[in-house]
Amino acid sequence: MMNNLKLEIVSAHKSMYSGEIKFVVVPGEEGELGVYPNHAPLITRIKPGELKFKNTENEDVVIVVAGGILEVQPNLVTVLADSAIRATDIDEERSKVAKQNAESIIKNNKENIDLAKAHAELAFAIAELSAIKKLRGKK
Repeated sequence: MMNNLKLEIVSAHKSMYSGEIKFVVVPGEEGELGVYPNHAPLITRIKPGELKFKNTENEDVVIVVAGGILEVQPNLVTVLADSAIRATDIDEERSKVAKQNAESIIKNNKENIDLAKAHAELAFAIAELSAIKKLRGKK
């Protein structure tokens, strides 16, 4: 137990992961943030990107998050994600369409209506597509 920490990843829709891990790397607003057991406590915002961790079976797991909040306690990491999906569950075509739709809204928007939402959706779609590309590279 001393060499592991507990990770809880919860999105607005469901619990994405709950279990023991060796370490986690989270897309922080200022860059990637690595957390190992006995880390100093902190709370920070996270940006859309890939959350990566190594489970106790030494498997690398990637979950794409659309932003949210990270809370770190010495042996517990909690991620409250706006939205999250396992890299292995991403639908590439849906991600491409979402990216194109968000880009279109941003390009053609004259009144700034839902511009922030479109930027967030674009960042999430880009993170999903990046995760798929990396996943395919490992096969």
